[in-house]
Amino acid sequence: MKERLKAKVVIVFGAGQLAGPNMGNGRASAILYAREGASVACVDLDFAAAKETQEIIASEGGRAMALQADVTCEADCKAAVDACVAAFGPVDILHNNVGGAPGDRLDPIELDELCIDTTMALNFKSVIFATKAVLPSMRERETGSIINISSMAALCSSQPVMYSASKLALNGLTQQMAIAYANDGVRVNCIMPGLLDTPVAVEGVAARINRPAEELRKQRDARVPLRRKQGSAWDVAFAAVFLASDEAKFITGVVLPVDGGQTIQRG
Repeated sequence: MKERLKAKVVIVFGAGQLAGPNMGNGRASAILYAREGASVACVDLDFAAAKETQEIIASEGGRAMALQADVTCEADCKAAVDACVAAFGPVDILHNNVGGAPGDRLDPIELDELCIDTTMALNFKSVIFATKAVLPSMRERETGSIINISSMAALCSSQPVMYSASKLALNGLTQQMAIAYANDGVRVNCIMPGLLDTPVAVEGVAARINRPAEELRKQRDARVPLRRKQGSAWDVAFAAVFLASDEAKFITGVVLPVDGGQTIQRG
């Protein structure tokens, strides 16, 4: 442990995960933040999943708490931040990991209003709500790091419409926020994961399309240029810790691909 985040307070929205053999992005990031010395508030709609993450951190000697919140509700986001502050002190690092697109389609005209509204609430509005809750304290202290988790889908027109569009909007929001808060000393960056072997991406999708998870895993591996192997949630977590740390103190407004070269692949 290098303790690059010693004495820092982190709140991770989306710190739980689906069941599966591998780690999810939010859980891996929460664990790694704690390993680097931070106190971590693990927030999820599924309290049991958030509690599992908190218990893993506690088993390693880290400091964490579990909270339940619906990130599409501004009051829930504020309540989670208030609870984190009461337990650990002002938030230094905000990690926005929640995302989804229920009912998404490849053809825009097939989209219904519920899909559009739900996806934008999960992937875009939630980031604004969480940021509004932490920003006053960050501005007052003239320090802070906000990390948004986007997706390679933002740059791929072959992906379902609303997920792609909402993540592209999140990339733009990240850069708008970075400029808006730069004078306050608050850095805002974005990670754009590619194909990762996580429970949501593999087991979750396999169940939805009724295919064996191992078959889907091999298909996804073959699409990655770097060693023809998907990344893991730890790849996102290590990028997040770097962006949150003082090693990245002059970096803001970055949209960082963590994708094994997939978004630069041509042909």
